Formats: sequence, C-alpha cells, structure tokens
Amino acid sequence: MAELSNQLMGITVLAYLLAMVFYAAEYAFGARSHIGRAAARPARQLVGAGAPTDDISDESPAVAAEPKRDRGELLGTIAVGLTWLAFALHLGTVVTRGIAADRMPWGNMYEYILTVGLVGSAVWLGVLTRWPGIRHLGLFATLALTVLLGADGLIAYAPVGPLVPALNSYWFIIHVSSIILASGILLIGGVPAAMFLIRTGYDQGKRRFPYALGAKVPAAAALERLTFRLHAFGFPLFTFGALIAGPLWAEASWGRYWGWDPKEVWAFISFVVYAAYLHARATPSVKRTTATWIALLGFVTMLMNLFGVNLFFTGLHSYANAGGM
Repeated sequence: MAELSNQLMGITVLAYLLAMVFYAAEYAFGARSHIGRAAARPARQLVGAGAPTDDISDESPAVAAEPKRDRGELLGTIAVGLTWLAFALHLGTVVTRGIAADRMPWGNMYEYILTVGLVGSAVWLGVLTRWPGIRHLGLFATLALTVLLGADGLIAYAPVGPLVPALNSYWFIIHVSSIILASGILLIGGVPAAMFLIRTGYDQGKRRFPYALGAKVPAAAALERLTFRLHAFGFPLFTFGALIAGPLWAEASWGRYWGWDPKEVWAFISFVVYAAYLHARATPSVKRTTATWIALLGFVTMLMNLFGVNLFFTGLHSYANAGGM
C-alpha cells in the first residue's frame, strides 16, 4: 500500500499538470481569448480595407461566415475532467497512505501537506460546480496544486511510519483535521484574491505582465466576492483548530496552553492577518484592493506554516520528516 500510494502521488501530480496545460490552452486559444479573437478577426481587418484576402484564407465567404464552435469549450471540458481525475487519484493517494500506516494519514509534514492539497482540490471542484463561469481560474488553481504537491514530494517526503508519542491522542484527529480543512480552503482562497488584483489592474488599463492575465478571468467584483466567501468559511475553522483545539491539546500534552513555539507563533500570525482581512473587508472606508492584499499576506503566512516552520525552525511541533506537522 505504501508503494501504491507513492506511485499514485506521482500520477496525481502529472494529472494536475496535464489539467493545467488544458486550462492554459483554453485560456490562450478559446474564442474569447486574445489569440482566439485575433484568429477569428475578419481578414479585412488584418490586411486593410482595400487589400485582397485570397492569400489569408482559402475558404469561401459563405463558409467563413458560418459560426465556428469555440474550441475553448472543448479544451475547458477536458481540463475539468482531468481535474476530477486528478482529485480521484489524489484521494487514492491519501487513502492508501492511511491504510499503509494504519492511522489517519496526516502524521507528518508530507502527509499533512498532501491532505491539505486534497481539501484544496475538493474546494476548487465544489466552487467550480457551483459557479461554472469561473472555470478560467482552473489554470491558477491547478498550478497552485501542482507546485504544492511537487514541493511536498521533493522536500517533505517521509516513509510510512507510526505516530510519534506526542501525536498519539484523540486531539490528533480533532485539532489536525480542523487545521487541514481550514488550510485547504484558505489556500484556494488565495487564487481568486490574486486574480482580483490582476483583473482590477487590467480594468484600469494595465497591460504588462501579470495584468494581461486579467483578460480572461471573471469580473473583478465576482472574484472579490468569491475571495470573501472562501475566507469567511475557512477562518472560523482555522480559529477553532489553531486557537481552541490546539491550546487544549498543548495543555493536555505539555502542561501549558501557550509556549511561544514557532508553530504556535506562526499560527497566531496567520490568525491576526486573516482577522485583519475580514475586518478590512467589512469596513466601508477600506478599499477592496487593500483588503485583498491583506488576504494575500495571509496566504504567505499559511505557506510559512506549511513549509517554513518545519524546515527552518526547531520546536515542539517540528517533528519534520519523522512524524509531525
């Protein structure tokens, strides 16, 4: 089972990567893209009003005038199908890992990030099912998942093993599961946040990279609302997991609720930043772009919690590859 999980992990990353390629193809070559519009532009606009058009297209006017099916629809449909396939493979990776370890599959950094990615993928598919019009964001969601899982496999991989004694508690399920759910939601929430800022810049007339990417994404207002909904959903879960269940488990295991452990500190930093975002979002005098920048700062702190604390700091939570988050 452990070997099967490892093999499924590699196939999962490839499936997300392939889905990203098809999202990118839809983004670039769909009829509503810049390239697609240029390709569909009448030949007269390409060569001038008085120039002959025979050397541009050998189609007759009647054929050329017929509406063509947007190839982006097909590419996008394939991309969504591949995302579902990648999610199924991802789920299989987590399940077989848990069976091999004979425990919940989030006992070390590798498993924790793997499961956070699974939640993020589920969140993206749920959002996509609810609002199909945001499909173009799939390019950036699958990019985030591909990078996250690739880094997890390269940096944090650990062989299957038993839990370290400090994690052998019923709080292991309560605390870690709530943090995993919240982290997956908040990480995906960073995708529409970043694209809202890009789309806003595009709407203001900016055309250099990365603002040129804003041409195909949904309207800025829709992206901003999605950002808020995801953060409003994930923040209470994160608050419970990090500031309620976590301290209670710490008191039961180590005899204190708070000990300035690096993981505790960075969890508190994430809490403060996300609370600041929600407060700014609810304050009429604060611009939505300013509030969204705060949300992206929270995204950075979450990445620090996922990778940095375990790799660069030593503390009670820093079991690293041996068996902790």
